[in-house]
Amino acid sequence: MSSMPLSVSDVGVDAAVPARDYRTASSARDGNVVGVSFGPARATKSRERAANRAILTDRRSEELLTMTTMSESTQTAVLGGGCFWCLEAVFDQLAGVQSVESGYAGGRGANPSYEAVCSGATGHAEVVRIRFDPAVLSFRDLLRVFFSIHDPTTRDRQGNDIGTQYRSVIFCQTPEQQSDAQAVIAELTAEEIWSAPIVTEIAGAATFYPAESYHQEYFERNGRQPYCQAVVAPKVAKFRKQYVDRLKR
Repeated sequence: MSSMPLSVSDVGVDAAVPARDYRTASSARDGNVVGVSFGPARATKSRERAANRAILTDRRSEELLTMTTMSESTQTAVLGGGCFWCLEAVFDQLAGVQSVESGYAGGRGANPSYEAVCSGATGHAEVVRIRFDPAVLSFRDLLRVFFSIHDPTTRDRQGNDIGTQYRSVIFCQTPEQQSDAQAVIAELTAEEIWSAPIVTEIAGAATFYPAESYHQEYFERNGRQPYCQAVVAPKVAKFRKQYVDRLKR
């Protein structure tokens, strides 16, 4: 698949753009626990039990076959490039992408909270885990979109979002992804799109921790929030204009 054109003419720092404050990200988190009570089980004839087991076995076989088919046609990419709300909003609309999940990777300790990551104490980066169909979208083309929607020349910073959690990073899941990442960066460097060198980190696979539920599909659910209007929406609009032929239909 041929590589896609790339233009990054309007990426940069805007002093008027508000930095994201984790304290305004959500008014509350999901913390409800639903209790379930069970009545006494009804007696079941051995013949009915055998029939039910056969049905369950057939269903499990179908599920395993579906999972196997999906795994053969799906690859995973884990990318960090500033606020994960921005990345998720863009990649959700890219043809060939099957799912996008916001989360954290590349730090110390398990299951970090958003507040802990934002403090910079854990060393995790805000990332998105993207599952995509390589028959529709190559990893190299995925990276070209990635580089067009953030500034890979500013270390630990995207606009007014500053901190190691906003670093530009590719967590390569395979040796092939590492080779592709190095090749794409070399191509972009040769094209001299940016006046400063690319500082994107090429890292090995790291444990991915899903972000809190209120972060998932944040832009879709909170498009009128000030940060979304000032930062996320312009990136989505730029992506849609630049890659109109690669949008999901």
